[in-house]
Amino acid sequence: MRNNGCVALLLISASLTQTLAQKSTTREQSSKQSARKIPCKTEENAAMCYWTRGRLAFYNGNPSMRLWKIGTKRILGIYSGPNSERVNSLDNENPEFPANLDHAYDENYKWQVKAKARGEIPIAGVPDPVFADFEVCALEPQHHGWMQSACIESAENIFVQRGAFYPRFGQGGVH
Repeated sequence: MRNNGCVALLLISASLTQTLAQKSTTREQSSKQSARKIPCKTEENAAMCYWTRGRLAFYNGNPSMRLWKIGTKRILGIYSGPNSERVNSLDNENPEFPANLDHAYDENYKWQVKAKARGEIPIAGVPDPVFADFEVCALEPQHHGWMQSACIESAENIFVQRGAFYPRFGQGGVH
């Protein structure tokens, strides 16, 4: 009798643990999915997604965030995802990025504010270039000589080139 009670208690405990684990996994998945308003990788463009080493930087013009594929002459214009300008007409100026890339930009902005206060850079707010391994998804076919629209699904090995726009500021350079 006593063994049956222990077995029942173990089964209940195992069932509860499994239920909590499922809820935790579901919560993590939903938070990852809800982190972006516009998904980058979809069923329609998944076949056009690939990894590339590149430099993501802020440019004058539209779209303002562009990715240079290192070792090529190709430039990708970065948007949040397919049809993103229908959802947000200013998406070409401020696209959504993966959480780790957003975090890198947030940290860079904090650094810029402190560097400006110390007189090391003239302004804060212009994103510094980011080098990384990017998983990009093309949003249109590639045409020779044209900038191709794409979105960034994920990024790894992120390196922010801090102060890249002001290399000699405060040392007799740009004032």
